[in-house]
Amino acid sequence: MDHRGFHSFGIETDGGSAMDVDHQQEEEEEEEEEEDHFLKFVDYARTELLPEDEDNYGKNVNGFDTTAPGWSWIVSRILKTCMAYSSGVTSAILLSDLSQAWHEQLRVGAPKKRLELTNLLRKNNRRRKLHNTVTIDSIYQKNFMSLNSSLEVVIVDAFVLPGTNIYMLTLGDYWSSNIIDLYLHRRYYDLAEPQNGILKKGREIFLTGCYLRTAAAAGSGYPRLLPTEYLVILLDEDQDDDAMLLGAQFCSDSFSSISVDSVDKGASYSLYARIENIGSLEKFGSLQRKQITLVDNDGVKLKFLLWGEQILLANLFSVGSMLALERPYIASSVESKIEASEELCLEFGSATQLYLVPYIQHEEHVCVALTQNRHQSSRLLSAFDPSQGPKVSQVSLHRDSQGTIDYSNYPFQSFVVDLHDKMTGISLYGVVTDIIKEKDTGGLIFSLRIEDTSGVIWAKLHLASSWSLGRLSLGHTVFISGLTCSMTKHKRLEVSWFENGVGASLINISCLPALLNSHCLHKFSRLSDISIQASYTQICGVRLDPIEHYHVNTGFSHSLCGHFVNMTTSGFAECSFCHINCDTEVVCTFHLKITLTDESAKVLAWCTGQTAMELLQISPEEFSELPEEEQVMYPSSLANEKFVVALVNCKREGPSLNLLDADAVSLEITRAYRCE
Repeated sequence: MDHRGFHSFGIETDGGSAMDVDHQQEEEEEEEEEEDHFLKFVDYARTELLPEDEDNYGKNVNGFDTTAPGWSWIVSRILKTCMAYSSGVTSAILLSDLSQAWHEQLRVGAPKKRLELTNLLRKNNRRRKLHNTVTIDSIYQKNFMSLNSSLEVVIVDAFVLPGTNIYMLTLGDYWSSNIIDLYLHRRYYDLAEPQNGILKKGREIFLTGCYLRTAAAAGSGYPRLLPTEYLVILLDEDQDDDAMLLGAQFCSDSFSSISVDSVDKGASYSLYARIENIGSLEKFGSLQRKQITLVDNDGVKLKFLLWGEQILLANLFSVGSMLALERPYIASSVESKIEASEELCLEFGSATQLYLVPYIQHEEHVCVALTQNRHQSSRLLSAFDPSQGPKVSQVSLHRDSQGTIDYSNYPFQSFVVDLHDKMTGISLYGVVTDIIKEKDTGGLIFSLRIEDTSGVIWAKLHLASSWSLGRLSLGHTVFISGLTCSMTKHKRLEVSWFENGVGASLINISCLPALLNSHCLHKFSRLSDISIQASYTQICGVRLDPIEHYHVNTGFSHSLCGHFVNMTTSGFAECSFCHINCDTEVVCTFHLKITLTDESAKVLAWCTGQTAMELLQISPEEFSELPEEEQVMYPSSLANEKFVVALVNCKREGPSLNLLDADAVSLEITRAYRCE
């Protein structure tokens, strides 16, 4: 079946004077300057979440202590709620969900006296929170903790259980009002010795691989954490005691000083190096492994290997941090089955102790782009600098060791015109104007051309295994997060998106069921007001007029992407979009062209898939089984049926064509529901 319909559309009106036409064009131009209703609601929701005391707003917009969410977080949360309530949401539902989710994310609660220490340290905390960190509060709420979760905690107290020699640590974190006790693993008892031990009140540590002993099992009314070997002690080079420890214990040995003969005779080493890379998970039969590349102060590299359950330790590391290894197990590269130029490698042995000087997230002062003055409300901008009103201000964003700035917490909407080299965590809201599958790339890559009100950009989508983003076509409005920007060797800006990347998501708003049922997210347009230049999905209340024009085919589409398939000369079904053999993933579908009408105009539009079934109120299989004469008469049963539809312009260039040109239809109905 041909995939036709990406052409201009025509509109029949009742006519009018030239002055009326000019007035209508002026109204359309004014409308085009405004953001669509969905974006307006996002800005409205953000202003509702701003703290009442605006004078204190934005003084620490660095991702850790900000008092209002970023633009991308707002959109993501709204879309998440819409997908959970597909029958529609109200502004009250959305605002309630947003408020609850945001306050839960930043909830500190009424601190206890024993947590005054963590609150003091919290003010000086400039680390970036680990992606898999859980809070103590969440452990209490869920009464559960997964083995691969991490805790970033400070020791509030260290003591021995009365009548035993069992060491306990009382832990708090920066985000919780609760504390929790940990049974310390015996390999760390020497470090908890009251006089000279390092594991004492005020010391920060990272933990993973913890089992939770619930309150009922503990018999004390409170949950406790069982011993874990996977503990990393944090050091601060600015603290005299920590600097002395590093200098005395870890600076005399280097990678080059390791002697195979000495190792064979039982010598031990204490090494200090920067984490350059954390490798991906590898499998050796039933055994798993991770390779971590370390670089010492002389520039010499060695691999630090984690095996089996030890890979949990990688959850506690971050690139750029300094790792101090006391008594690592030293093995040969051959013994450890790695391909490396180095003769030796390091492993986490039974006597190994790990210390970490975390990489401090440097902050980059980023100017709020001039685009924000054109697109954001004055209250949002003035909140950053109340004395100056809506003028260009600055926000602080994280910068990694490579100079890349993380925009995931950027307070405002990012536009295409704002993109530049060394950006990550970017989110864009725009219209798809072209999609191309890349060939001979060694992976599954699609190039997506996205247009917003400031310009256009090509983004390379790196998919994990197969197309997994549902139906996506020209004219559809999308929200895509987790984009990265870099400069190629030819000095061209390249925008990339990895399906399994941190914070990566792509949501097709035009096909979102809740959009039609949520009046707070759209406003109704008349068919005569639909603009070819509109850069957003337009919602209309319409009637079907199958007598004016009606054309339907049944055929097959690829179930993963929703696009039509073509039969090859070899008899295989090939997806017109993915360009792959999809014989086992084919479903029956409609290709419908039909006239929509309201009191102002008539337009010809097309649709396929679930939308076509909603309009025709019959499945393609059932339709195919109807006798031919009933198929011909079937349109008469649809006359004057009322629907709410989402319309997109799937061809954004070219002259308007005659309404009755059935092969030139550039309005796609992306979603529809019947009005009773």
